[in-house]
Amino acid sequence: MEGLGGAANYNPRTVEEVFRDFKGRRAGLIKALTIEVEEFYQQCDPEKENLCLYGFPSEQWEVNLPAEEVPPELPEPALGINFARDGMQEKDWLSLVAVHSDAWLLSVAFYFGARFGFDKSDRKRLFNMINDLPTIFEVVTGAAKKQVKEKSSANHGSNKSKSNSKVEKQKGSESQGKQLKPLPPKDEDDGLDEEDEDEHGETLCGACGENYASDEFWICCDICEKWFHGKCVKITPARAEHIKQYKCPSCSSNKRARP
Repeated sequence: MEGLGGAANYNPRTVEEVFRDFKGRRAGLIKALTIEVEEFYQQCDPEKENLCLYGFPSEQWEVNLPAEEVPPELPEPALGINFARDGMQEKDWLSLVAVHSDAWLLSVAFYFGARFGFDKSDRKRLFNMINDLPTIFEVVTGAAKKQVKEKSSANHGSNKSKSNSKVEKQKGSESQGKQLKPLPPKDEDDGLDEEDEDEHGETLCGACGENYASDEFWICCDICEKWFHGKCVKITPARAEHIKQYKCPSCSSNKRARP
């Protein structure tokens, strides 16, 4: 098992290594708050002691007690996230945990930067790389998808000849079109493939937050309308054919009864 914070055997020393560390931890935290939210919810028992949510460079997550050493090896995540779980709506609680997780990721990244002597240009480059990704809060709340929609609408509002048919993002496969929602607007001119790729590339996976790629299978939740990589929500093209209405893990968990 990795040490708390995942730093036991790994200390990134370059901007690229710190960013890779950031992305790995971020992916683990997003996984906990989206596709594995059921398990995360159950582990955050308010009857237990102060608990923290840790993300690891290996894209895994863990709910655990805080580090015992003082000062800790790395900055610590928000303490006691489990205490607020039953005192507020689940979506609000998850959003709160997401905000604290974003703050923790930045503190860890810039801790490494300070420890290994990043200068002003290194810090700026690191921040710009981080800032190009949606925050965990934006992914969890759907704000990232909304921003992409608004940007796409502003860029392409004058083009009225858009496709309204239900299509999936996996090029060359038409069998899943029944249960998937329309892609962001796409120009009909076949000669503009590169421009289309850029436009669709702004769509973000609701689970991992990564951009659209034309060679990957995606599926859209019929409830929240977020797009997901099939692999992130464990849905294959073959399985998608038999789904009349797809609900992502978050929407499915929000429907379950609470005590």
